[in-house]
Amino acid sequence: MEYQLKTIAKSGIEAALSKAQLYRYLNEPEESESICQDILAADPENQAALRLLGLAITDQFRGSMSDRYPEAESAFQRLSDPYRREYYLGILSERRAKAQARAGRPSPVWVPLLEDAMKHFEAAEKLKPTDNEEAVLRWNRCVRLLRAVPATEREEAVGLGDEDTGPLQLARRSPKAGR
Repeated sequence: MEYQLKTIAKSGIEAALSKAQLYRYLNEPEESESICQDILAADPENQAALRLLGLAITDQFRGSMSDRYPEAESAFQRLSDPYRREYYLGILSERRAKAQARAGRPSPVWVPLLEDAMKHFEAAEKLKPTDNEEAVLRWNRCVRLLRAVPATEREEAVGLGDEDTGPLQLARRSPKAGR
């Protein structure tokens, strides 16, 4: 017997969104993701569900090949508000970098991901609503993470990118860079 998914009523979407958020808070991202998929089956462009779906997927990142980066990116790319799209694409890269670092990957693997996150946060900052500093807060967190990378590893990571946009170039300009 093959089981069929059931569709939720549109009138139940708000309550389902609350449940999806609750499961994220309870550190049960798989449950949150499932609820978001149900919401999107009933309302394919539901912005809150797309945002929560992307976040629930990133909550599951472990720094492995099985991480579902393209799925999270697809959800965030579907956000209609340019500010939110840039901000959450930054979150995606930041979380991917952190997962790579936690998995013990060398900094030249994850430092470029932080740089990518910072590019998105910088773009979001230009589009931000009044009194919304979340992109700045995320940018600053990335800078602090980059500052924690030993200088020798930073130089190695910088060498991976081109001279103008290589990793860390957005986070800091070394005194040598100005010479």
